[in-house]
Amino acid sequence: MDRELAAPEGATVAETGPPRRRAAFRPDIEGLRGIAVLSVLAFHSAVPGLTGGYVGVDVFFVISGFLITGLLTNRPLGLWDFAARRARRILPAAATVLVATAVAGGALLDPLRGTDLARDLIAAAGQFANWRFVGRQTDYLAAEQAPSPLQHFWSLGVENQFYLLWGVLLLGLARYLHGRRRTLAITLTTLGIGGVSLVLCLRWTQTSAPLAYFSTGSRLWEFAAGACAALLGGALATRTGRAPVRWSLRLTGWLGLAAVAAPVLLYDRDTPFPGTAALLPVLGTAAVLLAGHGPLRAGDAGRLLATRPLRAAGRLSYAWYLWHWPVLTIAQARYGALPWTTLLALTAAAALPAWLTLRLVEQPLRYGSSPAPRRGLAVGASALVIPLIAALTLGGGTVRALGGAADAPGAAPAGAADGPGLLAPGTRVLALTPSLARARQDFPPGKGCEIPLNADSSPRCLFGAEDSPDRIVLLGDSHAGQWISAALALAEQRHWALEVLVKPGCPLATLTVRNNVLGRTFDECDRWRENTLTRLTSGPTPRLVLMAGLNRYGSQEERTEGWTRTLDRLTALGAPLAYLGDTPMPGKDIPTCLAASDGRSDACFFPRETAFEPDPLLDGGLAARYGVRTLDLGPLLCPGAGPSCPAVLEGVVLYRDTGHITDTLARVLAPRLDKGLLGVAGEPAVTGGSAVPTAPGRSAAPGGSAVPGASGGAGAPAAHP
Repeated sequence: MDRELAAPEGATVAETGPPRRRAAFRPDIEGLRGIAVLSVLAFHSAVPGLTGGYVGVDVFFVISGFLITGLLTNRPLGLWDFAARRARRILPAAATVLVATAVAGGALLDPLRGTDLARDLIAAAGQFANWRFVGRQTDYLAAEQAPSPLQHFWSLGVENQFYLLWGVLLLGLARYLHGRRRTLAITLTTLGIGGVSLVLCLRWTQTSAPLAYFSTGSRLWEFAAGACAALLGGALATRTGRAPVRWSLRLTGWLGLAAVAAPVLLYDRDTPFPGTAALLPVLGTAAVLLAGHGPLRAGDAGRLLATRPLRAAGRLSYAWYLWHWPVLTIAQARYGALPWTTLLALTAAAALPAWLTLRLVEQPLRYGSSPAPRRGLAVGASALVIPLIAALTLGGGTVRALGGAADAPGAAPAGAADGPGLLAPGTRVLALTPSLARARQDFPPGKGCEIPLNADSSPRCLFGAEDSPDRIVLLGDSHAGQWISAALALAEQRHWALEVLVKPGCPLATLTVRNNVLGRTFDECDRWRENTLTRLTSGPTPRLVLMAGLNRYGSQEERTEGWTRTLDRLTALGAPLAYLGDTPMPGKDIPTCLAASDGRSDACFFPRETAFEPDPLLDGGLAARYGVRTLDLGPLLCPGAGPSCPAVLEGVVLYRDTGHITDTLARVLAPRLDKGLLGVAGEPAVTGGSAVPTAPGRSAAPGGSAVPGASGGAGAPAAHP
């Protein structure tokens, strides 16, 4: 987000030492920055029609590459001098926003979000926020969490990492090479790094959209494009007075401006990005920068960019960009989803603290103090330490608000094997379990069994009596993986092994889906399903194949057809099949909601009508047709017939995020799975389906009974909760 390196008009710059060649002020660059920031702000405010405004960040990256390369090739800077300039330019304003966000987050956010914010503050202050968000967004489960108020600091992290790399490279080359050899070395280095980065960008956009979007390696080519424009512009500087060159640059400028504007209007959230889609705004920005060499004339694109409104937005762009996102995210965390008109008004209001930051922090520290490197480095160090102190203070406060740090997993309360109650008779829970401090981390064992999104085969993942020839196979997506502890209890009681074959976001039903984390069709899911079904035919016949999964993929008809194709394959194994109906879907982060409600067990109810979807096995008769034993826990977790489902039952927190149950609940439900799926004798029914009690909003399966205690096909005990 670097601003033009030449001093703005009217600024006074203290100079010491020998005079240095100063780059001419470029008002068109200031205006181009204005277009970039207005595009980003409009996108974040959800303004209709500007769905591709996120490309404004790419425009900033190209401008930074252009300006930094011009600075490093035109002025005899030392590395410490360069670092001090960057520190004074970038860090004080960022520190101001970080501290303000910490204060606002501590006052307005619930303790769990405050804990997340404290970690994000550390990453943002340390200039590695982009890598933190790579980790969060590539984690299928963490990606469901609400956006961080500091998520926009990823771009600042990328920029500062680029500055470090570019400063060392170019200043190192300048120290040992001179003249044409130095220019050639810089050009080849720029082209080499840019080429490798572009290849990584194209590859990662196909395999991991978050890695492609947030990582430095996949963004360096955008800075390199700006660097190439600076190097080429230097070669053209003496030729801009010639008419053919002048007219060519004018055409280049207008075409570049059109290439910047078009994606803002044509791209949206479904556009695979950055990838090839980023070429248009990046090359367009480089073209505009190249065309601006020499004086601006009537008819040049630069004259449009140099208009006062765009330049005013450009001067404010860095601080405005820093301030607007915390304002939007904290407001929505506090008050829920807001209409775009309100978001736009809040974004406009963020211009006030941005202007104050510009006048009281940015400009005084940048232009009004000694340019000595040690002064700039001291300012930068302070700007790093102060936010870290704020982060530690916020983190300590949220831990106290949650009643202490996350506790280690303890014994789950005893669960009932049947009946309408969740817990066994005589069992009481005196405090929420798991605690709110731990609820988000209440994962099942063997989380590594849930393979990465880009993997198409599962590793050997066995629990219990691993050497036993008898095994239960748990099969499905992350909604199957949430049952590991319960399935392991079944296996351990019989000295069997438990084999876990799960892939997040991948339906066991044979249908192709799109994955939003990857940003494309989930081809790896199709390959994983085929590999897994083939793998099951090569080993000994399992004692039980336990299927589960999210019941939200595709339409109802697509799910029915997909399950039919999968069950055709699974029944050929000759193994008993069982199916766990999907758990209710809250659609909101339950631990966060409970933390915001001071842990009240009667808070955070969610609508029954959105908690369930028609299930082909439970409601469509597929279970009876294929002899699958089923267990529907929906009526237990969402009891009664009211309009809402609870988030807490009998003191047990049911969900660890927006849709997965806590591992504590899975262990509580283990006796119910044992009786409902394996029966008293410990042997699953091989044929016929069980009677499935009807969850409110569902119709009874054809031929099934909705009467508690009714027996299922082949003498199977009822699957009533």
